[in-house]
Amino acid sequence: MPFKARKLNYLSQLTVDTSNHVITDIKAYHADGKDNQQLPDIVKRVKLRLWESGLLWENCVADTGYSSGENYALLEQRGLKSFIPPHGTYKGGPEGFTYIEEGNYWLCPQSKKVIFRKQKLEKGTLRDNYFTKRSDC
Repeated sequence: MPFKARKLNYLSQLTVDTSNHVITDIKAYHADGKDNQQLPDIVKRVKLRLWESGLLWENCVADTGYSSGENYALLEQRGLKSFIPPHGTYKGGPEGFTYIEEGNYWLCPQSKKVIFRKQKLEKGTLRDNYFTKRSDC
């Protein structure tokens, strides 16, 4: 048969309770997806499983493959503190600006606040937009 698949490929995802070294979830996905595309389903499944068992899930630790703005937002919405490093392509904020996490704003080199205005979906990535007057910074 022409176009017959030569092999079957799957992407397995495994979650572990790192405190107790217990597998909390495992699932095989089609291999055409990326790790970061699987995280929403993983979060939904694990959160439900732990809730049904009367357990609380507070932190999510994962490698860079799970890094995306959408995933950071999802984990925040679900009340999970994430420890997922950004991709090596992430450049951070503008040069000379300092991010103040407690207030969710930036300080420009003139020590003026650059405040959060909205989130915007750009090229499939959720981005936070901050604004200030040009004359301030």
